[in-house]
Amino acid sequence: MSLVIPLALKWIVDGPVADRDPAGVWLGGVVLLVLGCAEAALFGVRRLLLARPLARVEADMRAALYRHLQRLPVSFHDRWPSGQLLSRATGDLSLIRIFLSFPLVFLLVNAVTIAVGFVVLIQQQWMLGLVLLAPVVPMIAVCSVFEERYSRKARTAQDQVGDLTTLMEESVLGIRIIKGFGRHRGQEGAFAALAGRLRATEMDKAGLLGALWALIITLPELAVGAALVLGVRQVADGALSAGTLVAFLSTALALRWPVESIGFLLAVTNDAATATDRFFEVMDARDPAASRAVASRAPAAAREGGLRLEGVEFRYPDAPADAPPVLRGVDLHIRTGETMALVGTTGSGKTTLTALIPRLHEATAGRITLDGAEITALPRERLRELVSVAFEEPTLFSATAGENVLMGAADAREAELLRALAVAQADFVHALPEGHRTQVGEQGLSLSGGQRQRLALARAVIGSPRFLVLDDPLSALDVHTEALVESALRDVLATTTALVVAHRPSTVLLADRVALLSGGCITAVGTHSELLGSSREYASLMSGPESEQEHRR
Repeated sequence: MSLVIPLALKWIVDGPVADRDPAGVWLGGVVLLVLGCAEAALFGVRRLLLARPLARVEADMRAALYRHLQRLPVSFHDRWPSGQLLSRATGDLSLIRIFLSFPLVFLLVNAVTIAVGFVVLIQQQWMLGLVLLAPVVPMIAVCSVFEERYSRKARTAQDQVGDLTTLMEESVLGIRIIKGFGRHRGQEGAFAALAGRLRATEMDKAGLLGALWALIITLPELAVGAALVLGVRQVADGALSAGTLVAFLSTALALRWPVESIGFLLAVTNDAATATDRFFEVMDARDPAASRAVASRAPAAAREGGLRLEGVEFRYPDAPADAPPVLRGVDLHIRTGETMALVGTTGSGKTTLTALIPRLHEATAGRITLDGAEITALPRERLRELVSVAFEEPTLFSATAGENVLMGAADAREAELLRALAVAQADFVHALPEGHRTQVGEQGLSLSGGQRQRLALARAVIGSPRFLVLDDPLSALDVHTEALVESALRDVLATTTALVVAHRPSTVLLADRVALLSGGCITAVGTHSELLGSSREYASLMSGPESEQEHRR
């Protein structure tokens, strides 16, 4: 539509204006008004047509990223800083949406406008049209150089945004440590350094874009100036009508924005391309275990029930090739209804072993079975219905106390929630302003460490799971509360098959048998009393005043 207006101008100048026809001039004005209104209306229609589907694209991509992050193994999240993932889920997807809604549309519209416009120009006056086409070759060369250099800067800037987001998130979550140790100035310095590097990168981007715009604007303006001089001479010589020259220059000016916008559109396109690369870096990450075929095993009836680990080995994916595995040749059988305590020195791999059972990590060798069924043959949803876990670090979410507990069994009723709170000795919840409907804040930091640990324990036991994995669940409790929790836990453990990581004798005494993990292997299995007499390492681990008191009991 913008290219039709110059043709209307040509008709007005060569017709009513040349003929001194006022009525024709008024008619021409009405035609130009109608064409301008039509252009504006079509612009609005385009925006309306694009808004909904493009917003849907961004929402779908963000939802797909979130779903994918939930399905990736814990080892992936251990390697990736949370700020990098957050920047991809927010800033990068916003850049992609902006590209789809504005630059992509104008790249198409402007390309068509420029192509059709130059055809119109050459049809009107081919010599002047060729003058305007002269800057095309140098502009292509400049744009190709710009694109390569700008892409590198765009990637650097977006990675720096991710690093800055990570630092900001860690500073907010660790504000108590920062204040407690007076490290706020050090954190400010680290933040200023990262922000300074990001600013320098953005200034480099601005310099590249400024140089490109200067060239893109200058070259076409010189061409328009040369065409104007030549056109005026031809009009003076009678070789060209005034209307044709007006139409030619109007068409050239109509092409001014499409040409000059190339620099801006290329910059946003490069930002969006980099954002897309960063988005698919995460989306292309795969769970290594998901691609491994699951071989059929012996039927459940042919094997003993309970939890069994056979020749289990684990090595972290990013570990050096010559590094020994964290776990090697682990063999352990926990009979149905039995509670097994797992003990070992710090760093012996106890937490890693417990993470293999619900497949938070994938064993690199060996097999793990639940009542004879190999866990790799079970859908993850079913596996995590069978196995409930309480981690040593009690993670809570920005939700109510009750909602945090119900994450262990979303369909549990009020009575089951209250029972789980009672088992975990989490009766403090009833004293909160709104009971179990009280918001506990981000990370549950409005609660003490012991309170968070009790809520995490309630979350583990609420669903009455067939298999229960507890990673030192009582470490943050005082002696009195620990005794109460142990007493209530005995009833829960009597109805399930459990593996309990223990560091204290009081926790060990909850178990029927004890397994000692040393050097990545299970080196001894027996009752607490048996191992005290037969294993010097176990006796050393259990030594101390608390151990002596428990042993006398």
